[in-house]
Amino acid sequence: MIWTLPNLLSLFRILIIPILVYLLTFADPSSAFLAGCLFLLASVTDYFDGYLARRNRSVSEVGKILDPLADKLLVASVLIMLSAMDRPYEPSVPAWLVVLILARESAVTVIRGIALTEGIVMQAETLGKHKLILQVFGVFGLLVHFTYWRIDFFAVGLYFLGLSAVIAVWSGINYHVQFFRLWQLRGSPG
Repeated sequence: MIWTLPNLLSLFRILIIPILVYLLTFADPSSAFLAGCLFLLASVTDYFDGYLARRNRSVSEVGKILDPLADKLLVASVLIMLSAMDRPYEPSVPAWLVVLILARESAVTVIRGIALTEGIVMQAETLGKHKLILQVFGVFGLLVHFTYWRIDFFAVGLYFLGLSAVIAVWSGINYHVQFFRLWQLRGSPG
């Protein structure tokens, strides 16, 4: 089944991307706060689509592809926009940090794809889940950007995004090590 609630939640995350990109074309606090709230809402659906798929036993092949695709598209789109923005009182998100995060995501996606063609199933790691949580906090803070309740959301967001990048690199290395170990245990073709 394609039209399950978990898959619809993943589609929601993809469909919200143009709205977020549009909101990021404005530099005012209201648009920034709304973009942050929409991103947070979309991020929460990531938890619920997996939970509902497992609870209702509606895990599908489409969902296995759609869920991580939606996550990566959402985060990548927002980070690219944030690195290109010039907001008042703060520099943009460092492009090198965005490239590092997106390179890790691409490398892990490629290695998981190769593993799948070799019949090796690589489950999501705990480190990757921690990375995603820190990334959500980081991107939310960077989207909100301005200071509210004496909290500099830009600085907090950059801090969490930096932490997520460290964990991203660490977990990316772990994925590659895990793949090569499993590949060698199977007896690599060649």
